Amino acid sequence: MGIRIKKEKGNFIMKKSLKHVLGTIAVAALAVITLSACGNTGLDSGKSSDAKVTKKAPKDLKVGVSLSTLSNPFFVSVKKGVTELADKKGTNVQVADAQNDTAKQNNDVEDLIQKKVDVLIINPVDSSAISSAVKDANDAGIPVITVDRSADSGDVLSLVASNSTKGGQMAADFLIKKLGKNAAIAELQGTPGASATRERGKGFDATAKGQLNIVTKQTAGFDRAKGLSVTENILQGHGDIKGIFSQNDEMALGAVQAAKAAKKNLVIVGFDGEDDGLKAVKAGDMAATVAQKPEEMGKLALQAAFDHFAGKKVKANIESPLELVTTDSLK
Repeated sequence: MGIRIKKEKGNFIMKKSLKHVLGTIAVAALAVITLSACGNTGLDSGKSSDAKVTKKAPKDLKVGVSLSTLSNPFFVSVKKGVTELADKKGTNVQVADAQNDTAKQNNDVEDLIQKKVDVLIINPVDSSAISSAVKDANDAGIPVITVDRSADSGDVLSLVASNSTKGGQMAADFLIKKLGKNAAIAELQGTPGASATRERGKGFDATAKGQLNIVTKQTAGFDRAKGLSVTENILQGHGDIKGIFSQNDEMALGAVQAAKAAKKNLVIVGFDGEDDGLKAVKAGDMAATVAQKPEEMGKLALQAAFDHFAGKKVKANIESPLELVTTDSLK
């Protein structure tokens, strides 16, 4: 009799434990369902525009924009493209200037995340350094669109950029035709770690290999003043160079100043097609620039956000057009 009572107690305890486990599972499942049902501002997983999206009209969107620097006219034009389309559609846009500082940019992006923007448009100072902020946006369910430069890691809805590798190839082809095989040239490189620096250099170097004599490659950080000082140093050590490939127009314009001061007639090729660069090409101070369309980039990036929140498929890479602009073509 005692044994029978013990067994019955054991069965009772087992049943009670089973009920507790099943209850816990039910609560967990309910929590998952509840979280799934909550409308978020963008991607459920942050990996694809195919993920379920809470649809929003452009006038209801809050867009956070982080640009690498507004000291560079190119990125001022990107901002203009974004804000013009935003004004047209009644979209709320908040723009932050990273001032070419990776720490400031990460802080700016974190601030925009805290403000619960619906989408982030980021032009990274450094493609690696921005990755942690991109991942934080992913965790917050905020889709990220990058412009001109990519992020090395983290999930990005779309990259809006010109084909920088192709642009580098175009610059090399021009210098080969203009100067001839084995001409001595220098290369001014952009910000270390930026994808544009890597890709423009990759395209240029691969095409120039065996065709041009690149006597030196030096970093000038996409900055005009640095382009001037670095070129001055290059001309002191390599007075025989015939041309310069600069990975953006700002550095090229600095190189123009240095060449003029040294009374050197150099074939200088830039990249971007910003207003000052185009003026220098037209005047013959620069021989050419690989022209992008920064305003168009800004508009394409914001339009990608509109399309995403309309439930449309957004391409992982949206290519902005390139054009080689020369002194001859502007005559």
